[in-house]
Amino acid sequence: MRRKTVNVQVGDMMIGSDYPIRTQSMTTVSTLDTDASVDQAIRIINAGGEIVRFTAPNIKEAENLENIKSILRKKGYNAPLVADIHFTPNAAITAAKIVEKVRINPGNYVDRKKFEIKEYDDKTYNNELLKIEERFVPLLEVCKKHNTAMRIGTNHGSLSDRIMNRFGDTPLGMVESALEFLRICNQHNFDQVVLSMKSSNPLVMVHAYRLLVQKMDEENMYFPLHLGVTEAGDGIDGRIKSSLGIGSLLNDGIGDTIRVSLTEEPEFEIPSAKKIIDKIEISNPISNNDSRLSSYQKRITSKILNIGGDSVPVVISNSNVLFERNGPDYFYKEHLINHENEKFPYFPSLKEYRQSEHKSDVINFVSLNKETITNSIISSMPTNVVFVFDFDNSVADFRYIFNFFEEQDITNPVLFKKNYEEEDFERLCIDASIDFGTMLLEGMGNGLWLHSDIHQDRINELSFSILQNTRTRIFKTDYISCPSCGRTKFDLQETTALVKEKTNHLKQLKIAVMGCIVNGPGEMADADYGYVGSGKGVISLYKGKDLIKRNISSKDAVDELISLIKANNDWIDPLI
Repeated sequence: MRRKTVNVQVGDMMIGSDYPIRTQSMTTVSTLDTDASVDQAIRIINAGGEIVRFTAPNIKEAENLENIKSILRKKGYNAPLVADIHFTPNAAITAAKIVEKVRINPGNYVDRKKFEIKEYDDKTYNNELLKIEERFVPLLEVCKKHNTAMRIGTNHGSLSDRIMNRFGDTPLGMVESALEFLRICNQHNFDQVVLSMKSSNPLVMVHAYRLLVQKMDEENMYFPLHLGVTEAGDGIDGRIKSSLGIGSLLNDGIGDTIRVSLTEEPEFEIPSAKKIIDKIEISNPISNNDSRLSSYQKRITSKILNIGGDSVPVVISNSNVLFERNGPDYFYKEHLINHENEKFPYFPSLKEYRQSEHKSDVINFVSLNKETITNSIISSMPTNVVFVFDFDNSVADFRYIFNFFEEQDITNPVLFKKNYEEEDFERLCIDASIDFGTMLLEGMGNGLWLHSDIHQDRINELSFSILQNTRTRIFKTDYISCPSCGRTKFDLQETTALVKEKTNHLKQLKIAVMGCIVNGPGEMADADYGYVGSGKGVISLYKGKDLIKRNISSKDAVDELISLIKANNDWIDPLI
């Protein structure tokens, strides 16, 4: 069942565990452009989006929300509208009098990020909290007066210096950043709050949400959660990355609204969001005392050939089709699994393995399920056995199995296997990402075995892409790109496509393309290179977290990015 929450009213819509999971998106044009904003909002709503968000970086944009709302209502569109606020409390107060919900980012609502290292004693820290309360309470009073809901939306990329210095760039830092504001809400009797913990890294995002739930439970807080992987990118990778993070949490009953953030037209996000929701089968949640809540912990296993131990997860496949010049590590055919010109047996059941006279001295693949492992005989399995878990099991079953393994000190590597019959490739990508991603994000599993007769030509692409986006195996250029909004001063879709065209052969690099500085330097913290909009028509380039070139003309910026990559000896010429 879904995690029980209070109900939050947003206009005529209710958000919370007593109501369906809501879908939403955000316009990408300037909020001062009334016609374009209305047009995009209508497209989002017509696609099935239930909530529409607009950026309001200044009071002028916030005031123009009145015009946008008026036109939409006259046209018969009554979806709740949300104002997205970052640095301007006065804009939030203005917007709260107009729209149904305001979203604030606790990392920059009061604090200003200067990337300073500073020690905060308790007294100094508490004084900072008093300053937050002083600036925040006026917004709460306006929200109460106008029946306006609020989202406290923490972004991994915009934690304040104060939070960073005390808690670090961690899920705990994200959670504490939100709780500071949430506690003020409680003190002032304001409970119409939704929370979010967004990150471009699904690992960080999942653990931050789980930790938030744990911390809220400790303080008897039961507010709804909005889920999203920010800066997910576009195409299949954007959908896979979003499905990994959102789906893993929904599987645990966590989440009441979602957004799939794509570097595409906003209405394209809604069908993907609906497919994620349709997939979900809520399992037993991780308990609050589970150590996997706050950090990624890879299961310790023995190593057989290149499976397990410190090896990256492998791909097993019935298809030999190459993707990005990569074929499967192991190829299955006629009950044998081929690897580097050697053939090893695959046993569909434990019984067949035990009765066989044709076991390999090197490696054997044995299919298991929950019922099989209840037999104590599994504890005596040889170390050259790789277990294959078929996805007839639920996530809850898998957690049961891995807990059993830990109790019995069983360190055999584990592969996940499932056969899919979906005709829609996007549907397949979303389903497989949720199926396999949940366990990979919890550090379980040493490889994937996806099978699809319908999509035989793309199944290896999907397998490798799931591993890429769980960041368990990097085999191609990894892109972090935001979905764009009214703050973006260049064509993000066009630029992202151009950057990919020029750099997608750089297999081991992470490159970020960010529309503005709101989350830019922080959200791309683990990227090797960053391309960040710093003003109208100008770009700043980063090497890691370091600003290298400031305010370059956007027409020259991609070439300058390539020059920066070359200067750091990370460039290789593409193969013809």
